[in-house]
Amino acid sequence: MKKYALVAALACTVTVTLAAGTGTAAAAAPARPACGNHQALQSALNGLTGQHRLAGAVVEVVDPACGTWAGAGGVADVRTGRPASTKDRLRIGSVTKTFTATVVLQLAAEGRLSLDSTVEDHLPGLVRGGYDGRTITVRQLLQQTGGLPDHADAFADADVDWLRHHRFAPRELVDAALRLPHPGPGWHYSTTNYVLAGLVVEQVTGRPIEDEVTRRVIDPLRLRDTYWPGTAEDIRGRHSHSYFTAERDGVPVRVDGTRWNTSAGGAGGALISTPSDVNRFLAALLGGRLLPAAQLAEMRTTVPGDPERLGAEGRYGLGLITEPLSCGGVWTGHTGSTRAGHHTVTAMAPGGRQATIAINESPTTDAAANAVLAALDTALCPPRT
Repeated sequence: MKKYALVAALACTVTVTLAAGTGTAAAAAPARPACGNHQALQSALNGLTGQHRLAGAVVEVVDPACGTWAGAGGVADVRTGRPASTKDRLRIGSVTKTFTATVVLQLAAEGRLSLDSTVEDHLPGLVRGGYDGRTITVRQLLQQTGGLPDHADAFADADVDWLRHHRFAPRELVDAALRLPHPGPGWHYSTTNYVLAGLVVEQVTGRPIEDEVTRRVIDPLRLRDTYWPGTAEDIRGRHSHSYFTAERDGVPVRVDGTRWNTSAGGAGGALISTPSDVNRFLAALLGGRLLPAAQLAEMRTTVPGDPERLGAEGRYGLGLITEPLSCGGVWTGHTGSTRAGHHTVTAMAPGGRQATIAINESPTTDAAANAVLAALDTALCPPRT
């Protein structure tokens, strides 16, 4: 894959925000062919907030030849009507997994751990009770092939108010997962794998995964809007509200989930960021700035995933997802959802074009969820001529 330096991608940045029903994006750069189907992408955002009734949807597209385009639809705050914006911070959910995987692979490159070492090697006695940490490798944790259940399933029916305020410790999450039935052989998506990976990092370095991601990734890339919230329930600075649907007296109701302690996500889902920061991170990662070539190749080596989770042709690497594009090839990136309502998908196409889409309300239908991925495809594929 051709490498694009982050500074080169940002040097020619031209940011254009297109309001619904206007044509300013086409007028801004008429001489640049195949720089993006911005009108169609704006229509896709409007469809998410109109047809699918999601509160707000934003996208930032970065093209190595054309610069940056940002679009938005709907609102960041239902109560005040403040428009959605790509400048708003949000909880990026499982996109956190790619940050954690990056640090594990950096430690592997430094010879401080082996991807083929076991959970038992690093965390003796932790994975027991019908599961065996002696047979689960660090690689399998990152690849989601270790056969462990997802602790999130243990809290699927938990009281929402308890869940948003409870302060989870990583080992508490692992214990909750190990009490669940075995998911069976093969690939199984589990945030518990990444909680364990975070504990491995702590065992190897003597520092929490939060500190290692911050000093190895966030600070060097100057991701000024990206941080670990710990057990804080509020999002610092400018941010979008988040919403989810709950039933009250048998009637679906939109609930504000903005104040939420995301320690249940931990190393697999707790980070806060912006679309711009996420794009910069993915560009640096896939461009070879964060990992040596050998470890990046390991990260990009994928296995088939669960079709119900990743789609019929979705595959999973070490903290990376690949999915086919309508224009050929696959996108590489990750998706992230939070119980509180924020949802993010970030990806890079083979030619280097990137997009990060963020919505601030959990989709409640397959059609809405599929519309988010269709919008990503629109963002990454050049206009048909």
